[in-house]
Amino acid sequence: MEKTMIDPATLAFDIDGVIADTMHLFLDILSDHYGVDSVRYTDITCYQLDECLNLEEDVLMGAIGRILEGNYRARLAPMADAGMVLKRIAVATGRLLMVTARSECGPIDEWMRQLLGSQHHRSRIVATGAYDAKTEVLLQHGIRWFVEDRLETCHLMKAAGIEPVVFRQPWNRQPHDYLEVGTWRELEQRIDFS
Repeated sequence: MEKTMIDPATLAFDIDGVIADTMHLFLDILSDHYGVDSVRYTDITCYQLDECLNLEEDVLMGAIGRILEGNYRARLAPMADAGMVLKRIAVATGRLLMVTARSECGPIDEWMRQLLGSQHHRSRIVATGAYDAKTEVLLQHGIRWFVEDRLETCHLMKAAGIEPVVFRQPWNRQPHDYLEVGTWRELEQRIDFS
């Protein structure tokens, strides 16, 4: 069977859980700021954290708020090889588009600047404020492929004619028939750089 290849000029990305290892940061914040050490990465089995984690609402919302505001001591790490592959795409296509459900780019823009280095000028981050608002932005930019970790968003993409690429995480293990990758190296092998 022939492997599906992705045109990098029609590819865009979610940030949290795809480029940024945000859930490990969430765990670090729980430990550092709230003294909660009982939650493991594999416990995060759904995207709605209040549905899968037994945490007080103020702790959960406080940790999420710290992520969005950039108010934490731990380091937000990129997913392994994300920066390298994104830079390669930027060089090959002259552009990078990231679409996030965050309400504003805030500190993630500076974080992306550091990750992309000399290729940051080719990038654009669009903060939609809602998962279901991503589709319109992607269609406006002629995007045909979108790398996403939230399965519910993937369903919206597919319904709009955009091919989702599921970035494998513990919270998206429900059955689906979308292209799926577990690493940035695996994604890179699916991109047609010719």
